[in-house]
Amino acid sequence: MISLRGLTKRYGATTAVDDLTLDLTPGTVTGFLGPNGAGKSTTMRLILGLDAPTSGAALIGGRRYADLDRPLRTIGALLDAKAVHPARSGRDHLRAMARSQGVPDQRVEEVLALTGMTEAARRRAGTYSLGMSQRLGIAGALLGDPAVLMLDEPVNGLDPDGVRWIRTLLRSLAAEGRTVFVSSHLMSEMERTADRLVVLGRGRLIADEPMERLVAAGGVLVRGPRLRPLADALPQAGWSGPDELTVVGATPEEVGRLAYELGLPVYELRPVGPSLEESYLRLTETATEYGARR
Repeated sequence: MISLRGLTKRYGATTAVDDLTLDLTPGTVTGFLGPNGAGKSTTMRLILGLDAPTSGAALIGGRRYADLDRPLRTIGALLDAKAVHPARSGRDHLRAMARSQGVPDQRVEEVLALTGMTEAARRRAGTYSLGMSQRLGIAGALLGDPAVLMLDEPVNGLDPDGVRWIRTLLRSLAAEGRTVFVSSHLMSEMERTADRLVVLGRGRLIADEPMERLVAAGGVLVRGPRLRPLADALPQAGWSGPDELTVVGATPEEVGRLAYELGLPVYELRPVGPSLEESYLRLTETATEYGARR
């Protein structure tokens, strides 16, 4: 578990993180969103003790990172996939990490296999693509079999197969009871992966909600060959295509029951609502520091 209490970081006159209080709980994938400059990377650096907070505290299992005896066994993190000595092989990089934490070499081979890097680990890290570097970084984060995992933009550089792999991995780690904290700018992927979303803007907490609340269904889409009677019976219905209605403020059960009572065949009946991207843009429209002119 990660606990943030009044966490604040100032750089001169600039406040990067402003009085942030959160509990990131086990068994959950928490997505971390915010515009560029919102304070996400700074927050992660504060959790890992790479920057000192101006005030407040960041605790992992009730302790500061600096006070952990063997931190990789408590929290695994990936903030910069290219932060590896370019002349060292991927395997030797992980072995050096393992020995610093009392982790056996066998675990190195396990995480290489888990991330699909067994063969590539013989090569020098400086020859890796960004996607391969991401996989090596994730292997390093998993090395100590930690209860907490924190990843900054882990899908950058991954191909579609790799994106699906990291999604499945994060979900499975949370299902094991681990705390998973992950940032990304890919809204569609975050919508598929996260259980909960934390949104920052200009260093302050804008939203902390379960995913389903941010993308709550706003209506029902209905497709069928004879929908005019249904449209006449539902004043909140609007035509979205020749054979398609969108019914605002209704559930699929309500619309389906009425269609049945009217004797209407229905080809499709599903809830619709704002996408995560739409909800995110609405939340952050006044908190974007580097917005382009329209």
